[in-house]
Amino acid sequence: MLRESGKVPEAIAAYRAVLAEAPNLPDSWYNLGWLLRRAGDPTAAIAAYDRALALNVSGPEEVLLNKGVIFADDLLDPAKAQDSYRAALAINPRYGHARFNLANTLEDLGDREGAASEYRTLLQQSPSEPEPLARLANLSKIDSPHDELVVQIQSALVRTDLPASARTSLGFALGRLLDQVGAYDHAFEAFKNANAQSLAARDPKQPGYDPARQHALVAALMSLPAPGPITPTSTGALSPVFILGQFRSGSTLLEQVLSAHSAVTTGGELPLLGTIAARDLRPYPQSLANLSTARAAELRDVYLSGVALRLPGASGIVTDKRPDNFYHIGLILRLFPDARILHTVRDPLDTCLSNYFLHLSHMQPHALDLAHLGHQYRAYQGLMAHWKSIAPDKIIDVDYDALVRSPELEIRKVLTFLNLPFDAACLDFHNSRTPVKTASVWQVREPLYQRSSGRWRNYESHLRPLLEALND
Repeated sequence: MLRESGKVPEAIAAYRAVLAEAPNLPDSWYNLGWLLRRAGDPTAAIAAYDRALALNVSGPEEVLLNKGVIFADDLLDPAKAQDSYRAALAINPRYGHARFNLANTLEDLGDREGAASEYRTLLQQSPSEPEPLARLANLSKIDSPHDELVVQIQSALVRTDLPASARTSLGFALGRLLDQVGAYDHAFEAFKNANAQSLAARDPKQPGYDPARQHALVAALMSLPAPGPITPTSTGALSPVFILGQFRSGSTLLEQVLSAHSAVTTGGELPLLGTIAARDLRPYPQSLANLSTARAAELRDVYLSGVALRLPGASGIVTDKRPDNFYHIGLILRLFPDARILHTVRDPLDTCLSNYFLHLSHMQPHALDLAHLGHQYRAYQGLMAHWKSIAPDKIIDVDYDALVRSPELEIRKVLTFLNLPFDAACLDFHNSRTPVKTASVWQVREPLYQRSSGRWRNYESHLRPLLEALND
């Protein structure tokens, strides 16, 4: 009952009490593992799941699936994630969830053929499932608008039994394929329909984009008093570097470049700042105005403990690449006065269009509408100008287009800002085996290219709402 009511700490305590008296209950170990992950303790969750497996829990493939998700998403250990998924499939070769997650992990590692093989197996086992088809399309390269994959997706979209969420995935995949072969008008129509389906699939309880609410949030952030005198803080073994900006502005590329440096550990899109803001600083951001030095130190330790849980043994510079952390720069400056912030920037039209063409979470509702994309972008520009005015020496712009044109020059600028020596391996970042868990997974597995710069011109006739919003 405690678990169902969302009282996670109380439920954990109750299960621990039960297991202290009766340690041989596999289902109780399973439930404890499930709760420990939600409490933010993935290592203890793995241990609980292992106890459940040792006690011959029923449905062991589900336990192995859950372990795989923890290794992949929380502990950033793709090798152990693969082992868990493969163990689940050894028990039940038709366990679709495990095979899908295995394919996804192979994608994160840049194993295009391995991932494609798993998606094809899923389609052989369940030919009517739309998601494996969409994922297979997203990692495929074609040279004709009449390719078999295009025909398959178009045929699937004719079905009347597909939910809006499935139509969304297929629509974005179709748009990507058509864009790839230069069928731009048809591609735009596919993306437009996909965004409409995504809107239809949104939970009614999930708020849509509200320009007035966006203005209010930005105004509240900009009204905060500037942090006090900037004094260096000792962060122990870890020194976070924050990579932020708009989605699709080059943040994944930059982190992948840095991942090749011998002195850098990549953390990916860490949820830590947003969690601290929502859980520990209510009302946020207003509470930042009165944040004491002692409380800031406590929250800094909370953040660093969260990094250490995800990256055991990491030391030195660790990247936190969460693009929308630009909302939290005021918090960053208070927790880490000596922080380094890498702000990725790109042509506004290319950035906004790339967001419109991407199946983003409903946590980014502005991406479903061109006018809202333009409005959100203008608000973001004003907020970033504010942050730079109060901490100009803590933030450096990293321009995507400049990076792909003159990579060594731009990489040297970034490394100098981070007080790191130049490492030629950064120029060969595409050979890195660091997992990439964003939509840019395939772009950053290639050497730098310039074909995405100025991409918006292919769609100029469709962009009037975006152009008007950006020029407002």
